[in-house]
Parts: sequence; C-alpha cells; structure tokens
Amino acid sequence: MFDHDRLFARLVQLLGGLSLYGISMAMLVRANLGLDPWDVLHQGVAPRIGLSFGQTVNLVGLVVLVLWWPLRQRPGLGTVLNIVVIGTVTDIALALMPAPEGHAPRIALLGLGILLNGIAGGAYIGAGLGPGPRDGLMTGLCQRLRLPIKLVRTAIELAVLGIGWMLGGTVGVGTILYAISIGWVVHHALPFFMIDKRPGSSSPVKS
Repeated sequence: MFDHDRLFARLVQLLGGLSLYGISMAMLVRANLGLDPWDVLHQGVAPRIGLSFGQTVNLVGLVVLVLWWPLRQRPGLGTVLNIVVIGTVTDIALALMPAPEGHAPRIALLGLGILLNGIAGGAYIGAGLGPGPRDGLMTGLCQRLRLPIKLVRTAIELAVLGIGWMLGGTVGVGTILYAISIGWVVHHALPFFMIDKRPGSSSPVKS
C-alpha cells in the first residue's frame, strides 16, 4: 500500500515519464534515421489500418495487453496509462514538431530522442505502478516458457522488427544505435527515479 503523498509522487512521475516517452518517440520519427523495433512495427501498420502513428501505438499496446490474459499477468495503473498516454502525446508532438532538414540536425534529433527515451523509461518504470504492455508480454512468456529474459526479449524484438520492416517501417542507423544504447541509458537513469526502493524488492523492466 502507498500513502497518499507517495502515490501522488508516483502518478506525477509516471505521467511525466510517459509524456516524455511520447515526445522522444516523435523525435525519432522526425529524425527519419531508423526507429526502435516496436515503432518500426507501428509505423508499418499505421497506414494499413487507417490510423495515425500514435493511435497505432495505443492500439498495439491494447492488443498486447489482451495477450496477457493466457499468461496470467496482472496490469497496473501504469500499464493502462501507458496504453493511453504515450501514443496520444506522440501524435500531438508530431503535429507540432517539424522535420529537420540536413543530416546534422537529424542526427542530433536522433541522439537526443534516444537519450530522452531512456530517461523517460527510467522515470515511468521507477514510479512502480505497473509495467508497460510489451514488458508484461515479455515477462509473462519468460515465466510460461521458462526461458531467460534476454532470449525472449531478443526474439520478440526481432519478430516485430521483421514484420514492421516488411510493412514499410523505417529501419536504419537509428535502429542499431537505439538497440545498443537504450539499455545503458535506462540502466543509469532508473536508480535516480526509483521511488521507495526497498531491499529485496524486484526491479521493474523497461517497456
């Protein structure tokens, strides 16, 4: 149980982290140098179902959440808000953010987007109000299949990357840079944002 002050702090941090995550996703889209695997999928699917990029992010999150049911995973408030907030903020940011011209601004936008994405991930994970839907799928499969996280996560991300690429999602240097750097950024950001971390409690995982 959380006291009211702690819960308020968690909610503020959660919403701030999710919003920043959506903004950082828009930055990666506008940089147009390659997206992370899930966003390659979102970008590839969006025009085929007639939805915006952000709406597709939310819809895919909802579909993934439905897959939790046979895995016996339990969503938290953070899980639900993840589905609602990130894609919505991404669409707003895309509407307000112009695409940069020239390689240098695009590279700068890509780098800043990845950095902010990792910081945002640390913030909303550190709030401790429930994993994102994609993380819940990963941990649920790990438990059911008795396989290590690194294997399951790699398999999932390669699968969504391949599907997204075949559907026309943007794969490029940004995809590689994201893959090799995002874990490091989240790893260093998460301890700063952890609220009421108790010895022996399990660490949440990135969405």
